[in-house]
Amino acid sequence: MRLVSVRKELELSRDIRQTIIPGISLEIEEGELISVTGPSGSGKSTLLYLMGGLDKPTFGEVWLDGENITDRNEREMTRIRNEKIGFIYQFHFLLPEFTAVENVSMPMMINAGRSKSAIRKRAEELLDMVGLQDRRTYRPSQLSGGQQQRVAIARALANEPKIVLGDEPTGNLDSRSGNQVYELFEKLNRELGQTVIFVTHDEDFAHRARRRIHLVDGKIDSDTRL
Repeated sequence: MRLVSVRKELELSRDIRQTIIPGISLEIEEGELISVTGPSGSGKSTLLYLMGGLDKPTFGEVWLDGENITDRNEREMTRIRNEKIGFIYQFHFLLPEFTAVENVSMPMMINAGRSKSAIRKRAEELLDMVGLQDRRTYRPSQLSGGQQQRVAIARALANEPKIVLGDEPTGNLDSRSGNQVYELFEKLNRELGQTVIFVTHDEDFAHRARRRIHLVDGKIDSDTRL
């Protein structure tokens, strides 16, 4: 992934614009495990949303897998996000009426590239990988917060994305469940070579990444290999 002179402004009124990110250029190699930190209001989530195509820069370019995604229309971006980007939010956003295996199956059903049996098999394998082989048929209300977030991670991996983005993925979890989630990120990165970028306020978790990008006022204050 590559960001080239990315700037993000919010139009507060016809004459007033607020600059969230004044200009960031960034190279991310395949297989990196990166934490993004900074004080509240420093632009961390905005940066993640720009990377994931959930927001568009005012100026500059965002490249993913050799493709400039900056000016793609919403239909194209929906396809790109579903195929190449796995997003994990602070809240899991699982569909309450469906089981864990059905929630994980959803992105593959939208993509329509696999048979029903292949979708089911991969969804079960992903739940096994995140340690929920005995919770496949449970609905979200029957799962703990940490288990729900692990289902969300399995869902994010469904279509074998190029990059997984986490926006405060442990913000609603207790320390034990949060630690399990970050151990899972480390496992995905180490064993599968998955590129993972996550925003966090937790210093301990930030230092578990192999690279830390610290933002202040929408600018890269430091970019450190750990």
